[in-house]
Amino acid sequence: MREIMPAENIFFITNQKNFFNVFNQIKEIEKTFSKEQILVEPDSRNTMPAITYALKHLIEKVKIKPDAPVVILPSDHYIGKKEVYLDLIKLACAEVGTYIGTIGVTPTKPETGYGYIRKDSGEKIGSHFRVVEFVEKPNKQTAEEYIKSGQYVWNGGMYIFTPRTFVHEMKECAPVFYSLMSQDFDSFVSQFKNLPEESIDVAISEKSNNVIVFEGEFGWNDIGSFDNLAEITSKGGANQLNIDSKNIFVHSTSGRLVTTLGVDNLNIIESSDSILIQKRGSGQDVKKIVNYLKENQCKELDDNIVSYRPWGSYEVLLDTPVYKVKKIVVYPGARLSLQSHLHRAEHWIIVRGLAKIINGDKELYLRENESTFIPSLAKHRLENPGKFNVEMIEVQTGNYMEEDDIIRYDDEYDRIEK
Repeated sequence: MREIMPAENIFFITNQKNFFNVFNQIKEIEKTFSKEQILVEPDSRNTMPAITYALKHLIEKVKIKPDAPVVILPSDHYIGKKEVYLDLIKLACAEVGTYIGTIGVTPTKPETGYGYIRKDSGEKIGSHFRVVEFVEKPNKQTAEEYIKSGQYVWNGGMYIFTPRTFVHEMKECAPVFYSLMSQDFDSFVSQFKNLPEESIDVAISEKSNNVIVFEGEFGWNDIGSFDNLAEITSKGGANQLNIDSKNIFVHSTSGRLVTTLGVDNLNIIESSDSILIQKRGSGQDVKKIVNYLKENQCKELDDNIVSYRPWGSYEVLLDTPVYKVKKIVVYPGARLSLQSHLHRAEHWIIVRGLAKIINGDKELYLRENESTFIPSLAKHRLENPGKFNVEMIEVQTGNYMEEDDIIRYDDEYDRIEK
């Protein structure tokens, strides 16, 4: 979107848990990006509350004009034909007027994993069609009928509207949201958790008679399953060997060799702590595994090998009862909190970059292949004063090595318990 919109006009909305994950990823692309452009919703409650919160912020804090076009886009879709897509977005912004506009994707197959939008069978009005209805994910036979009719497009969850129009439609179709939207910002935030957990489709689009669709074919994929990921990836990010095997997609983040022998039509997803093997075409059934992990409270559902922090990230390489090994990345200009541990000691080995370190009453600078030992109870901190990422291997030893064994004395990210 930076090609058609200044970077300072692009905002992201996420929850508190993912704030620094989102921020760090964006900073890798846009160095001047400000934290204020990431909006943290008070509670995760589906797309309608999230969009309402974003619009409330834009109206009252950013002071956007009532008739300025606002574009709402998912964060996880893939666009293969970027120029075609951007031209369609620009056209929609210019033409949306007093409508709620959405982007419909010309279907290329009878997909059962997407919702559909039925267009008015009449002629185009300018560059758009009136929307007759939004329909949920169909079965195979119904999807084939949709494709044959030529009246349906995929619902990509993309919207264009002005604040004035959206608030008006909210008043007509979603009075609970409109009532809260009308209050002052502090009251809005404090009562946000009481909003219904509804999508924008359910709250407004399916009820409104004022929705139009701009149709385009721009190589879109919502990457909602590993089948979809396989479609847009010519080769998985893996060290792989397939012998007497066909139609195999391998995605691996560990770097280990993944081999197949005499099997066909598989997705193999391998990470440092788990492996998924599924039949191609059953991508939507992954939710069965997620439900099982939830029901059985399996730690793999929430424990991420790579954890993001405001200063960078860490990856657990080895985890045993008596020692733990991490790879830690610290971004330029960032620093960890000044902290100590009751139950563990740490050995820091710098493998890349220049690190400024406080270890007890000592202050030292370490480069590649240099290290320091930090005993338990010693106050310590690492800072990256350079222009490149610092990468460090941390070896923890002790009788307890969980993340709650941290006593913070100074922290610029407000993580000190009061």
